[in-house]
Amino acid sequence: MGIFQLGEPWRGHPCAWRPRGAVQLAGVLLALFSLAACDAFRLLDTDALDHAGMSYDAIKELKSLHMSQAEVNEIATVRRAGLSDAECVTLLRTSHLRNQPFTDGEAIAGLYQSGVAESTVMALVNLDQVGMGAGELQAIHLAGLPDEVILAIARDRANGRSTLSGAALGTMKNLRIENSTLVQLVQRGTPESDGPRIISDRRRGAKDAEILRHFPSVLN
Repeated sequence: MGIFQLGEPWRGHPCAWRPRGAVQLAGVLLALFSLAACDAFRLLDTDALDHAGMSYDAIKELKSLHMSQAEVNEIATVRRAGLSDAECVTLLRTSHLRNQPFTDGEAIAGLYQSGVAESTVMALVNLDQVGMGAGELQAIHLAGLPDEVILAIARDRANGRSTLSGAALGTMKNLRIENSTLVQLVQRGTPESDGPRIISDRRRGAKDAEILRHFPSVLN
């Protein structure tokens, strides 16, 4: 029995095959796998995170979460604003658990830089209330209202309830309605439709106690 030639079938064998074709196919598959592996493990440019002051361990943890190049820049923005390494990692992890890329770097940085506490910022992230509404929440803070007002508004909106707008609360603040009264109004679920009435009552001389009496809680 002679040795069969590469690329030729072993005559007489019921499962005759062509080794040359198999070798070629294996070579193609190996090349495709190598290209895919190179793409999957392409190094991120993390210089922005280094310059933002992030530690090596935090950067390593972010990479383990399959961070994209665009997300590097978003996280660097947040880190430069002053959020801790741990919170930066939490931000990326939270977005990925929602199957979303992290894109709220500017909004979160704006809230934090305006003086909103880091714990409040992270609570807003957990409520998924950062993004389009961040500018209004920032304005509420800059109007001198406490973080508990911001959180109460965010909770209402997360539950799909109407709430007093930043503009209405700012006007009430300018009319010298006490912060404690505004907090109660928000916590009671006062809708935006009641804002003009509260402002009108105040301009007619209504005291805080009267406003609270006229606008009881609408929550069950």
